[in-house]
Amino acid sequence: MTDTYLSQDEVLRLRDTAVEQGLADPMTRQLLFAGILPKYRAALPQYPAPGQQVLSDLNAMNQVERLIDGSVPLDRWLRNAVDQLTEAAARDLFQGALDRVARNSAGEPDVAPDLPTGETKEEIVFRDDTVPFDFLGGGARAGTSVARIKVLPYQGGALLQPLALPHNGTGWMITPDLLVTNHHVVNARKRTADERPVADPADLLLQAVNSRSRFDYLTEEDLDTDGEVGAGELVASDEELDFAILRLAAGAPPRPFLRIATEPLRVTPDLPVAVNIIQHPGGEPKRIALRNNLVFEADDRDLKYFTDTRGGSSGSPVLTDDWTVVALHRGTRRVSDVSFQGKSTAFVNVGTQIGAIMRHLQEKAPQVHTEITAAQATLART
Repeated sequence: MTDTYLSQDEVLRLRDTAVEQGLADPMTRQLLFAGILPKYRAALPQYPAPGQQVLSDLNAMNQVERLIDGSVPLDRWLRNAVDQLTEAAARDLFQGALDRVARNSAGEPDVAPDLPTGETKEEIVFRDDTVPFDFLGGGARAGTSVARIKVLPYQGGALLQPLALPHNGTGWMITPDLLVTNHHVVNARKRTADERPVADPADLLLQAVNSRSRFDYLTEEDLDTDGEVGAGELVASDEELDFAILRLAAGAPPRPFLRIATEPLRVTPDLPVAVNIIQHPGGEPKRIALRNNLVFEADDRDLKYFTDTRGGSSGSPVLTDDWTVVALHRGTRRVSDVSFQGKSTAFVNVGTQIGAIMRHLQEKAPQVHTEITAAQATLART
């Protein structure tokens, strides 16, 4: 290994970009040194000018192979900086420097220079899209909170005639006994050419309490087990936001429940966000749409994203990579002049931001809001 990880020109480019992006702010310096031994940071020279301080810090860390605890301070500092940046070009610059430091500090050998393929050591293509290995385990745990829900249509207090076919959807737990799905799933009416018929309130309630949710439905063989759970109450719903919250029947064992976002998801064109959707498409065994599902647009109420869903996916949780629910999937919207993976698409999927649902509950159903908030607080402590 050379005496330094980065050339002086690279250090100067990092300094200039750090100043431009606000990373030279003295308060931000604390964030950049997170995870680095406090004694090492305290020993670094202090300068009154922020730009001088960043340059001094970079130069000092660039000459330290690793600290007594085995950590590489420049590696940690660059990782923290990447987390703070939102502008694409700046992130690319810092990520490239981080890749070089990480390779050199790990002792990775150079590719033989005389290979005819022109290969070099690994590089990140556009951005680092890897996730921690526990991402897989987190998805498996999140899936235990997701169920297929079947709703039979009622009319005038009786099963809809001549044939009451069940409507399939997906639901997920937001507390140990409250399940979230779409209003249109519980409404259990097919859209006509002109409108979507709405069940009378009394019939809607009947449909909710007679619904059946099946958790742990992974293969067709699971249909042979006694795994269905009924509902005892429709505690809240709204047609416009397209959500319904059902309380599982008394005596049903409490289920693991999902963490929900406390703030609306925001996206920028330079920094797309990937989301993951656990679902029961077509009422079939549980499936998951992973990682290639980029959020296209977001506002305080709606989230629009590219993914693979179909009938029966309504009511699914839309999750970020830490398996936090950011939206309730509800359907597809036609769009124009939108490109995905180099091809024009006529559709994007749409979900309701969880924050919009919680604001509605706080105003219209405060007891339900309080119950959910209390349950979510227990997850925050775990």
